[in-house]
Amino acid sequence: MSHKHPIISVTGSSGAGTTTVKSTFDQIFRREGITAVSIEGDAFHRYDRAAMKAELAARLAAGDATFSHFSFDANELQALEQIFRVYGETGRGQTRHYVHDDREAERWGTPPGTFTDWAPFPDGSDLLFYEGLHGAVANDSVNLAALADLKIGVVPVINLEWIQKIHRDSAQRGYSTEAVTDTILRRMHAYVHCICPQFTQTDINFQRVPVVDTSNPFIARWIPTADESLVVIRFRNPRGIDFPYLTQMIDGSWMSRANSIVVPGPKMDLAMQLILTPMILRLTHDAKRA
Repeated sequence: MSHKHPIISVTGSSGAGTTTVKSTFDQIFRREGITAVSIEGDAFHRYDRAAMKAELAARLAAGDATFSHFSFDANELQALEQIFRVYGETGRGQTRHYVHDDREAERWGTPPGTFTDWAPFPDGSDLLFYEGLHGAVANDSVNLAALADLKIGVVPVINLEWIQKIHRDSAQRGYSTEAVTDTILRRMHAYVHCICPQFTQTDINFQRVPVVDTSNPFIARWIPTADESLVVIRFRNPRGIDFPYLTQMIDGSWMSRANSIVVPGPKMDLAMQLILTPMILRLTHDAKRA
């Protein structure tokens, strides 16, 4: 971790809502005049779309039905760790973009399913912001968790995550429910071994819990709304967290454990603003002093 060049890592699997969380961070950065450089987990996939398809076929032919983008070896985690380390030491680094669709292809000038060229971070940033699948990995090969100063987990209950993925991939990417189901099954091994352990490394977890029936996510006709959800916010170290202030400011909230607060789904953005703004300001203040 670096006091001079802090790193914020937001970790959550596909469909977890990390993009929504990123927009909340963007609001905080804009309001507080903080200059952040952002990197996306997709940028560190080991394979482009065509190469990943070929690798999946090869793995299946070899009897491995568990390989997916969730897997450690499907990603360049050593390169990500190096960027975390270099940024923490110097405030410099580089990133690229994975192009998902035609809209992004028009923006970046490279075909869907490919990567842009690597490009250096602009000078003068206050902090580095990561959003993706592997921002808190700590295993025998890398330790990203040790290099990030503030680690946020975004964790829906698993049936909700599946509903969101099925609806997104069907509506936006044209996949059948059966194809998405196959992807979910293939990812389960890596979800258990690569994704879940990271949430014990995070400083704060935001877990959205639906309060409507999601017992069969594969036939759900719509995604539970914020009004149909609660958000459980768990602090790894609750010392210094003003829970009475939070429960007073967030209508309908309550403490469920000594380190956890529950808020209504529509209040998640407000809760993040109240909790994260002072933490981010403390990071940038310490950086300037350093």
